[in-house]
Amino acid sequence: MTFSTMMIWPMIAHAFLVFGLYYLLSSRRIGAVRAGTARAEQFKANLEEPVESLIIHNNLKNQFELPVLFHAVCLALYITTADNAVTAMLAWAFVLSRYVHSYVHITSNRLRYRRPIWITGYFILIALWIWLGIWLAFS
Repeated sequence: MTFSTMMIWPMIAHAFLVFGLYYLLSSRRIGAVRAGTARAEQFKANLEEPVESLIIHNNLKNQFELPVLFHAVCLALYITTADNAVTAMLAWAFVLSRYVHSYVHITSNRLRYRRPIWITGYFILIALWIWLGIWLAFS
């Protein structure tokens, strides 16, 4: 396995986190409708998210914020062959931070734990972008 293909696997792992969150969101919404705490019509404009699914919905939105930059840098590292063992490990560390962040967010939702996990992923992502910039500047 080349380093380049190693950069793709963390992207796949993050995609599966998103797929899992969509499944969980759908399950919670269906459960809320069946329990009578929400109406199916609420989801047309999604102006009124039921309590049962609100945290999952918010977490899912998080997966399309900072992680967009993650996927962009992974593809840029792949295209420019700027990837190496360190960038692959950093990519996996970022994805791990997203999984842990999601777990905390949809369970206890304690900012005391969630914030440091998010900040860790944030700095990992910055490191990947800095490396890409250095690679492009000197190659």
